[in-house]
Amino acid sequence: MAHRIAVLSQKGGTGKTTTVRTLTDAFRRGGLRVLAIDLDPQGNLSDYFDVPPDATPTIAEVLTGRAEAKDAVHDGIVPANLQLAEAELALAGRMGRELTLRKVLRGVDDEVDVVLLDCPPNLGLLTVNALVAATHALIACEAQYFALQGVEQALQVIELAKDGLNPDLELLGAVVTKADLRTVHSREAVVALREAHPGQILDAVIRSSIAYAESAERGVSILDHRPELGVDYLDLARELAGGLGETSAKRKLTALAKAVRA
Repeated sequence: MAHRIAVLSQKGGTGKTTTVRTLTDAFRRGGLRVLAIDLDPQGNLSDYFDVPPDATPTIAEVLTGRAEAKDAVHDGIVPANLQLAEAELALAGRMGRELTLRKVLRGVDDEVDVVLLDCPPNLGLLTVNALVAATHALIACEAQYFALQGVEQALQVIELAKDGLNPDLELLGAVVTKADLRTVHSREAVVALREAHPGQILDAVIRSSIAYAESAERGVSILDHRPELGVDYLDLARELAGGLGETSAKRKLTALAKAVRA
């Protein structure tokens, strides 16, 4: 089975979707086959990949049993739209609702190495489904003091998923995003996160920049739009590849990052 990574955050605006979009690109450049799944009814990841808004089927049809997961893959992504909010409500009344995503994804990742699950910006039923279906969890948090509480809440949900339904779930760590390291506040926030959660905050830090919004608007990866910023995500992808045991991808990503910095 592929590595299934649930990327989650306690709130919106943490750069979670940008992280999924860019990690997809970075992993692919590292030689890994990647499938992205949009689990956010806002469909921002689908927009970022320039999937047509009327594309069907979507993850909503998959979760409600109206389509097979393999038929919902559009150019390497299973998209989402507002119908997913209705699907979540329908799931809430089902027995074993937390297991739905795990069941519908059986076999869909046989031909890929990594599945990235972009969770909604809350810790509700869709996020729990992602954690139960996943092999690994990655938390996205901002370089702000209130991120301490958000990371703690995310860790609690991950532990609940492990204790109840997915004991093999592993934490890859938390990545600090939108960090303006020119400011004392951001630098101190990163230090505070590392002190509060030793060994759980990843080394890679994603710098803040308006260039991410520009790349999203254009539907292109930051690795193409602004490679000198995208190198942060190459570092993150390299670190995660090491944690996943993908040594060949780690070597390639290390070389790519070195070439960008040269």
